[in-house]
Amino acid sequence: MTVVILAALIILVLIVLLSSAVKILREYERAVIFRLGRLLAAKGPGVVLLIPIVDRMVRIDLRVVTLDIPRQEIMTRDNVPATVDAVMYFRVVNAEDAVVKVENFSKATYLLAQTTLRSVLGQHELDELLSQRDRINLQLQQIIDEGSEPWGIKITLVEVRDVVLPETMKRAMARQAEVERDRRAKIINAQGEYQAAEKLVLAAQQIATQPVALQLRFLQALAEVATEQNSTIIFPVPIDLVAPFLKKGPESPRE
Repeated sequence: MTVVILAALIILVLIVLLSSAVKILREYERAVIFRLGRLLAAKGPGVVLLIPIVDRMVRIDLRVVTLDIPRQEIMTRDNVPATVDAVMYFRVVNAEDAVVKVENFSKATYLLAQTTLRSVLGQHELDELLSQRDRINLQLQQIIDEGSEPWGIKITLVEVRDVVLPETMKRAMARQAEVERDRRAKIINAQGEYQAAEKLVLAAQQIATQPVALQLRFLQALAEVATEQNSTIIFPVPIDLVAPFLKKGPESPRE
């Protein structure tokens, strides 16, 4: 009976030692192994063999991690208060550095992104923040990537997701846009009047060289009015128009 119990205990110990000595890692996982406290190597994927009690393993996920940066109160360079939030994508490219050089790489990357978001957006004016989003996103990515590179972290993408302005600022921007549209409309109207005046000057110069053109234009206007209106119209006739006919009339008898 004692032999059976002893054999069962030995088998149990062997199972425990075997389970602690053999690890299976997925394709996206790496094992950073420490032997007696010293860094040995990063192994995986597949089967990884460890020496029980001597080796210790830290499992690292190499997949892309999505990090949500909550809303931050910022002040733009032109002293406009705004609330912004962003989303960041990163992954571990060096499992050894992610374990050895930083205590918690995910938390460290999160805090770095949060502070960088506030400092970078505070260097831009509100118009740049609204119209040049792609350039600002690229700048954020480069700065955060440089800061997290010693930790074995690669920043793949940073996107400023939303920019929330105070209601007073929204109303002011709406008034500004309305005034700008009115200004453009007045400029276009003035340009049209200027071009029309130029054409009238050219027409006047042409009529001055050929006076009969004025009479033809007058008759054309009469024809257009007669076609469009069905009522009687009293239209003044200039003397210059009938002067040629008066000159051709019969001469009065001489006394």
